[in-house]
Amino acid sequence: MDTWRPLLETTLAHAVEYLDSLPDRPVWARASYEEMLDTLGGSLPDGPRDPTAVVAELATAADRGLTAIPGGRFYGFVNGGTHPAALAADWLTTAWDQNAGLAALGPAAAAAEATAARWILDLLDLPATASVGFVTGGMMANFTGLGAARHAQLARVGWDVECRGLVGSPGIRVVVGADRHDTVLLALRYLGLGTDAVVAVPTDDQGRIRADALAEALSASSSGGDQPTIVCLQAGEVHTGAFDPFGPAVDIAHQHGAWVHVDGAFGLWAAAAPSTRPLVAGIAAADSWATDAHKTLNTPYDSGIAIVRDAAAHRAAFGVSGAYLITTETGDPLELVPEFSRRARGFPVWAVLRSLGREGVADLVAGLCARARQMADGVAAIPGAAVLNDVVFTQVLTAFGDGDDATTLAVAARMLEEGTAAMTPSTWRGQAVLRISVSNWSTTEEDVDRTLAALRRVAAEVKATEPEPY
Repeated sequence: MDTWRPLLETTLAHAVEYLDSLPDRPVWARASYEEMLDTLGGSLPDGPRDPTAVVAELATAADRGLTAIPGGRFYGFVNGGTHPAALAADWLTTAWDQNAGLAALGPAAAAAEATAARWILDLLDLPATASVGFVTGGMMANFTGLGAARHAQLARVGWDVECRGLVGSPGIRVVVGADRHDTVLLALRYLGLGTDAVVAVPTDDQGRIRADALAEALSASSSGGDQPTIVCLQAGEVHTGAFDPFGPAVDIAHQHGAWVHVDGAFGLWAAAAPSTRPLVAGIAAADSWATDAHKTLNTPYDSGIAIVRDAAAHRAAFGVSGAYLITTETGDPLELVPEFSRRARGFPVWAVLRSLGREGVADLVAGLCARARQMADGVAAIPGAAVLNDVVFTQVLTAFGDGDDATTLAVAARMLEEGTAAMTPSTWRGQAVLRISVSNWSTTEEDVDRTLAALRRVAAEVKATEPEPY
C-alpha cells in the first residue's frame, strides 16, 4: 500500500501542471498521431517498472500530443470541458473502482445515478417517472432510446422483437430531418433497422425539420397500413444549433401513432435556463431523449444519458437476468443500458449538479450562449467574414473570404497551426464553413476576445497571400 501515496502525488503534480498550462499552451496538439506513435511506441518491456516512473514518463511523453480540450479556447466539434467538481469526483470514481451494473454490488454508485437522474428530469422538466440510463455518450444514448422505441412500436403490432428478432417483422419506418446527426443513422444500423428504413424530411435554412413536410411524410405510408414508426427530432443542429419545432412536430407524430425520439446531445440542456427554455417548448411530450453530460454540463468523458418515458419498454429492451446476479426488486442500472459491467458514471454527474445547483446550471447554459453571441458579433465585424446561422444557442457557423471555400479552409488550417484557439471546419449546404462551438464552462469574455483577435490576424494573413484577381 506504500505505492499509492507517491504514485498519486506524482499524478496530482502532473495533472495540476497540465491544467495550469491551459491559458498559455497551444490549443491544438503540437505533435501528430505518427509522432506520438514513435514517442509512445516501442517494444513491450520484458519486466515490471515502478508505476510512479511510468506515470511520469507518460505525462512527459504525451504532452505534445494533447489537445487543450479542457481550456476556454477550444471550440472544436461540440466538446465541453470538465467542471472542477466533476473532475474531482471522476478521480474518486477511478479510485473507488465500482462496478455500476448492479445496485447490490455498487449501492453508492446506483444511488448516485438514481439521484442524478431525478435531478436531471426535474432540471429539464421531463416526466418524473421516466427511466434514465447512464451510457458512454450521445451515440449510445440514441441507441438506447431507439432500442426502447423498437421494442414498443413492434410490440404495439404484436411482434416480440426480443424473442423473434427482426426477420419476418413488419419493419419500422424511421422519419428524420434531412440534417439529423449521423449517430442516429449509426444507431439504426446497430439496431438492425438499417438506413433503408429512413425517410428524410426537408428542413429549413437553419436545419429545423419542417412540420408540414413531416405531416406529409407520415401520411404517405410505404405499406399502405399502420406501419410502426419512429420520428427522430433534434435539439441543437450540430452546425447551426437550431431546434426543431417540438410542439407541432410531436403532435403530428403522435397523431400517426409514432414514437418520438429527441437527439439532444448538447441542446437538451436549453431547458435548464429561462433564457433558452423557449427553444425546447413542447419537448417534454416526446417519448425518449438522448443527451451528453460531457458536452453542455461539462463532465469528463465519457458521460451520455438516455431517458425513456415508458420505463417498462426501456427495461424490456435492455433488461437481462442471470442466476448469478444479485438483483433488486426495484431494478438495476444494467437493465437500462447496453452494458453489464461499467464505470460508475453517475458520480461526476451527481457532483457537478450538486455543486452548481439549479441556478448554477442555468447560469452555465446562459453563459455559454452569451459567449457564442459575443463570438458571432466579433466575427461579423471581421472584413470578409460572415456568420451564416441564427445564433440561438452555442453554435456559431462562419465563412471567410466573402464565402470563398478555399479562404475559409485556409483560415481553419491556420487557426489550428497558430494555436490561440481551436475550431473545426465542415461543410454546410455545400459551402465550406468554420464551426465555432462554445461549450466550455471556463470560456471567458477575454478568451473570446483573444480568439477574435487571432481570427482577424489569420484572416488578414490569408487574404495577403491570395493572388490578386485579373
